[in-house]
Amino acid sequence: MIHVLENLFPVFALIGAGHVLRRCTFTTAEFLNVSDRLVYFIFFPVMLFWKIGGAPLDLAADAAFYTAAILAVLIVFLLSTAFIIFAGVARYQAGSFSQGCYRFNTFIGAAVVMSAFGEEGVRRFGLLIGVLIPLINVLAVATLTWFGGRTISLRAQACHTLRALATNPLVLGCAAGMVYARFVHWFPPFLDNTLRLASYVTLPLALISIGGVLSPQGLWAHLRLSLTASVFKLAVFPAIGYAVMKAIGVAGPSFGVGMVFFALPTSTALYILSSQLNSDTELATAAIAVSTLLSVFSLSAALLM
Repeated sequence: MIHVLENLFPVFALIGAGHVLRRCTFTTAEFLNVSDRLVYFIFFPVMLFWKIGGAPLDLAADAAFYTAAILAVLIVFLLSTAFIIFAGVARYQAGSFSQGCYRFNTFIGAAVVMSAFGEEGVRRFGLLIGVLIPLINVLAVATLTWFGGRTISLRAQACHTLRALATNPLVLGCAAGMVYARFVHWFPPFLDNTLRLASYVTLPLALISIGGVLSPQGLWAHLRLSLTASVFKLAVFPAIGYAVMKAIGVAGPSFGVGMVFFALPTSTALYILSSQLNSDTELATAAIAVSTLLSVFSLSAALLM
């Protein structure tokens, strides 16, 4: 339990501080918007590039790890889609609900992994999200268009997905880090120190911003679906991830990083994509709030494993 407290308390303390600062108007919506943009477009991609690019790249060595994560995402996607169909989830809500079941909060994940597993853990986590972000965006856009209130052609759907991936800063940061690691895999001290200093800004600023945007608005109206999505994300997803990793022999640090990944709350990005493709943004907000609050239990269980 000491291990859990040491690694989770700093993360959720900063999230709580961000919420208190926003409630006390010490931070503003404008500040949080700028902070989010700085983290998303600059500091987090720089950190991923630095963590991934600074060591030799050997994706084959962790092939089982990436395979397990991909399989777990696909299984949860299929289960959540079946729930949408057979439980009669409204078409307007289907896209937001589906994303809430498998999207993951990259910033909380990096913070917990950094605290629990150090820089090598963050490197593994960065490579993992580089593999999964394209898949998850494809699944999210597909669900939003299949169940959405408007008809989008297959070509338009493909173009939207490719555009989202080609302009995703996290994907670009991971890809650049992989290329650099493949051909160079070291940084001269002046550049290493610069990237290290820039990366120090990333996680505290991201966690404070997450706390600042958490809102209970619309929570009661969407409590049932947001709780159901959180059960998928924080209970079903980790259980499936655990079973798949055990079945195909994932062990060591990769197993620990994988369990943290599976136990993460849903991503704030699901609100953005839901608003762009005509899905229920209030449900998206409720799912983000509920899963973030409940993730302290799933992450504690993951760290105990």
